[in-house]
Order: sequence, then structure tokens, then C-alpha cells
Amino acid sequence: MNFKTSYIPIKQVLRRSITVAVIVILGYSCAPRNYSSTANKSDYKEIKPTSDKKKIEKTLQSVIENASKELGAPYKYGGTSSKGFDCSGLIITIFKQQDIILPHNSLQLSKTGLVINVKKDKVKKGDLVFFSNSKNNSIDHVGIVIDTYDEEIKFIHASTSRGVIVSSTMEPYYKKSFVQANRLF
Repeated sequence: MNFKTSYIPIKQVLRRSITVAVIVILGYSCAPRNYSSTANKSDYKEIKPTSDKKKIEKTLQSVIENASKELGAPYKYGGTSSKGFDCSGLIITIFKQQDIILPHNSLQLSKTGLVINVKKDKVKKGDLVFFSNSKNNSIDHVGIVIDTYDEEIKFIHASTSRGVIVSSTMEPYYKKSFVQANRLF
């Protein structure tokens, strides 16, 4: 048997390998993420802008009422029930009651909706507020706005030490760590 052996120059092999790697990486980075191990892709509902102000107001009022019902619930890492919540667990549970599925992660939540310029736009009830308590300024805490007064924002969140409570951005701890506010609708 006589086999012909062909050699591919190393540059060509490297070029093809790099091209394939770039395509795989781009494909992965653009792929949808399943934020919950128990949720299916079909469970996620895209938040679409709507001009129906009454519907938005009713949804946000329900969000705030449902969050208020959880006041006093204990903190539990990864928790998503009245038996215990973490900060993003509270948010996803409250919005899920309105058939809005969100990621269970503060950083991923901060990439949802529209980031509000707090100095130009007025933060409204139902907006999300984000905080960073880490040295690298990575978002690691979230709450739901329940009221605003001038420059003060009152929000419900799950505190690691006190459970689900109402806090203010005027409190030194939250004033120092405030990063951004997002509007989902």
C-alpha cells in the first residue's frame, strides 16, 4: 500500500484553530443563559416596553405590596421564600409573582432593564437599586424602590444581618455603596 502523506503548514493549522476558537467563544457569549437550574428557556418572559401606564402602575404597585408582605422574613443565602431570602432571591420572587422571570444574581440583575441617570431622571417606585460593598466595586446587593423624597430613596431588601427590611440611601452604609438604579418597565 502506498499512502500519500500531506502536510499542512503549522501557520495554517494555527490560523484555523484560532478561527474556530473565536467562533466558539462568540457563539457562547451570545447564547442565552439559563439563570436558574430549575427554569426552562420558555420560562423567561422578555420585559417589553409598553405604553399602557395603568398596567405598569398596577404591576409596580403589586410588586411593592408583595415585597412589603415579606418584611421581617429572615435572610437565607439562595433563599426564595418567606422562610428566607437573599437580596436577589427577594427580587426574583416578587417579580415572578407578576410572571416576570429575572436572574437570581445581583450582578446579572444590574444588566436588566434601563440604567437610570439618578441626577437627571427621577427614580420611581418599583425601580431596582444596586450597591457594591466589595473592594473591586462589583455589584453585590439589590433592593426594590418603595418611595423617594428629594434625594433619598427608600427600598426593601434582604439584609444579611436583619432579613427583609426597609432602608434608605441616606444611611451612611448605603450612601457610600450605592452604584446605580435600573428601570425594568
